[in-house]
Amino acid sequence: MTFVVTDNCIKCKYTDCVEVCPVDCFYEGPNFLVIHPDECIDCALCEPECPAVAIFSEDEVPAGMEQFIQLNVELAEIWPNITEKKDSLPDAAEWDGKPGKIAELER
Repeated sequence: MTFVVTDNCIKCKYTDCVEVCPVDCFYEGPNFLVIHPDECIDCALCEPECPAVAIFSEDEVPAGMEQFIQLNVELAEIWPNITEKKDSLPDAAEWDGKPGKIAELER
């Protein structure tokens, strides 16, 4: 089992989760983070640290967000690894909680 970053991370990109990950399995894109499923050890430390409530266990991904399971797999293979906390995006508070942000995902 792995954890999955979903829709609400887009255009927020809080990195509190990265700071607590013991295996450095987060990867960073321009406005989104993903978890590499082959590196995640299912420790669950990241989930409560996400201010945007965007991280879910793979078997608890909300209905309608199942596409993020494959998206995490795909993007973790091409984006660079992130191992330290960074500032969130400048307008993160404005985007936090807005539904349907998949169209805003930058690759």
